[in-house]
This record gives sequence, structure tokens and C-alpha cells, in this order.
Amino acid sequence: MDDIKKYLTVRAVAKKFGLTEEWIRDLIAKKEIKAVKIGQWRIKPADLQAFVDSRKNIN
Repeated sequence: MDDIKKYLTVRAVAKKFGLTEEWIRDLIAKKEIKAVKIGQWRIKPADLQAFVDSRKNIN
């Protein structure tokens, strides 16, 4: 298993993109961003990058 310390918190992701924590949790609930719940939601950096890449409008 990946080292949990490498995972990002909802707060860190929200801050990185200038979004609210609620918005990030909504994306997790909609399964648009993969996350695991270990005390609180945690997002693997590679899964966050996959989400960002899926939102790009370039071919």
C-alpha cells in the first residue's frame, strides 16, 4: 500500500485549486475524483492528476 503521508487531504486539494472543501467533497461523492476514507478523505496525487487530465480540452 502507498504511504498514506503521500495522499492529499480535501483541504490541501481545495487550497491548491482555489476551491471550497465542500466542492471537493462533492466531486468525491460523485466519484469524479477517486479518494479513500482513512479518518478523513484522502486523495492519491496520481488520482488527482487523472481527474485534472480528464478535464482538459486538448486532444
